[in-house]
Amino acid sequence: MTRLPPWARVAPTVFVLAWGGNHFTPLLHLYENLDHYSVWQANLLLGMYVFGLIPALLVAAAISDQHGRRPVLAAGLAAGLLGSTLLALGMHAFVLLCVGRALAGMGVGVAMSVGTSWMKELSAPPFDPAPPSGAGSRRPSLTLTLGFGIGAAVTGLLAQSAPAPAQLPYLVHVLLGVLAAVPLATVPETLTPDQRASGPWWRDLRVPAAGHVRFTTLVIPAAPWVFAAAGVAYAIMPAIVAPRLGAWTTLYATVLTVLTLGSGALVQPFVARLDARTGGRALPIGLGLMTLGMGLAVVAGIVAEPGFALVVAVVLGLAYGITVVAGLAHVQAIATARDLAGLTGVYYSLTYSGFLLPTVLAALLPVAPYALSLAVTALACAACLTLVVIRSRRGTTA
Repeated sequence: MTRLPPWARVAPTVFVLAWGGNHFTPLLHLYENLDHYSVWQANLLLGMYVFGLIPALLVAAAISDQHGRRPVLAAGLAAGLLGSTLLALGMHAFVLLCVGRALAGMGVGVAMSVGTSWMKELSAPPFDPAPPSGAGSRRPSLTLTLGFGIGAAVTGLLAQSAPAPAQLPYLVHVLLGVLAAVPLATVPETLTPDQRASGPWWRDLRVPAAGHVRFTTLVIPAAPWVFAAAGVAYAIMPAIVAPRLGAWTTLYATVLTVLTLGSGALVQPFVARLDARTGGRALPIGLGLMTLGMGLAVVAGIVAEPGFALVVAVVLGLAYGITVVAGLAHVQAIATARDLAGLTGVYYSLTYSGFLLPTVLAALLPVAPYALSLAVTALACAACLTLVVIRSRRGTTA
């Protein structure tokens, strides 16, 4: 096990926690059909883990800066596995499902702040003597994306064809989490004693780098659209075309989820090269593609064609992949060793705020059909693109 490079021993835990955060997505319509939860309740469960994720993103980073990466990531893994256990037991208890989703969010929050920071630190000398260009941002982002996508794929297939569709997927996740804990125990700490924060951990919740002009004017306008795009692709699109799918809705939602995240995963290894060849313009390119995808989502809301929704998923998936890596690269360029985890937590908190968009759009259905609310969403995305383009033209070194 120790022959694996250190970053690859952290990757299974990050992968499993991402799996646990997103494998609920294909089950949305299952909960609506098997236990008659309403559309807004199902979408609330989808977004519920944001309420566990965002606090974990911020607090876990501060605690890990003081006590090290391993114990905090191990605690995140425990929270994620407990969340899956509650979800397996809570099919008919909405409150229990909400708690399980929040715990899953805590696990993802720890993975996205502490796990990705640890992988970034382990992707540089002396832990990785000759890392490829962009490895520090690409490896953790790709690991998360693969966890999100593969988890959804396996869960969707189990829900469509295996027995106990509301229990078995969560039990599979718990087993994988136990296996992931084994290599995690052998990973070296990256923060030396003199690099660790001192005093009460809550003092480190303040992240001065979050006020950097590059962060406030370039990263913040783009960040919420990362998971807003994913949410539109694999939560809103299946709801729009569901009347034409019948019993195949769960499998179709699984395909859309995998297609979205698969497209994002495929493009991520090329983002660093794209950024270099365009003079640091990967972020506005990703957000421009995002705006196009949101415009296509409006058309999908009108025509309600399952085939066209697949095209929307690919476009939004590519936009997601480019934008998340480009934004993380800006974060890593701004941050110091002391506030890398903290600023990464702030960044991912902003990205995940976009995951509440499907819940908002579902709640607006009585007064605004999806086509109308998506049109407003596309206009808002275009406005953020304008801000990012203006800032990019001024340069990114400030």
